[in-house]
Amino acid sequence: MRIISGEFGGRTIRSVEGPGYRPATAKVRGAIFSMLEARGIDWEETHVLDLFAGSGSLTFEALSRGAVRGVLMEKNRKAAACISENGKSLGLRGSRVRVVAKDLFKVLNTVPDKPFSLVFIDPPYGKDLLEPALVKAIANGWIAEDAFVLAEVESGLELDADAVSPFLETLTDKLYGQTRIIVWKKRKSAKS
Repeated sequence: MRIISGEFGGRTIRSVEGPGYRPATAKVRGAIFSMLEARGIDWEETHVLDLFAGSGSLTFEALSRGAVRGVLMEKNRKAAACISENGKSLGLRGSRVRVVAKDLFKVLNTVPDKPFSLVFIDPPYGKDLLEPALVKAIANGWIAEDAFVLAEVESGLELDADAVSPFLETLTDKLYGQTRIIVWKKRKSAKS
């Protein structure tokens, strides 16, 4: 798959194949990044957390556009190794990319050194992992105030985007074929 824009625009990254892996298409990635840029994201200030990272395509796209760093959580060792190889092939070393090949629920039980200003979450379809992951990430300080939180879920998922967390304000909720994209903004306090 090709990175759409930025420093690595046109470069190819690999993804693993198998059940549960469905990298975002170029059309969906383009829509995601247009949504974020229309809402004023400042890439040079952005620290990305990618939950259920899969191929890491969204984080690599963000890094290509100037994001400061990306932390990608992917439990599957084969997928995590693929993400690491993609980072190396793009010349991303050191602090710009970190792959965490552990169960993200265990990791989210800890407190991060610094919260993240952009969170991608693309849980496996049909497992009901979106809300529990967001609740843990919010409760333990993984998501910064005013952060963008973007979920990529199945189109048929029964979910009231406004009811996921009192700390998340829904900015958009759109369908792209089989994919539903929800963008939230993290609030400083719970909405009443």
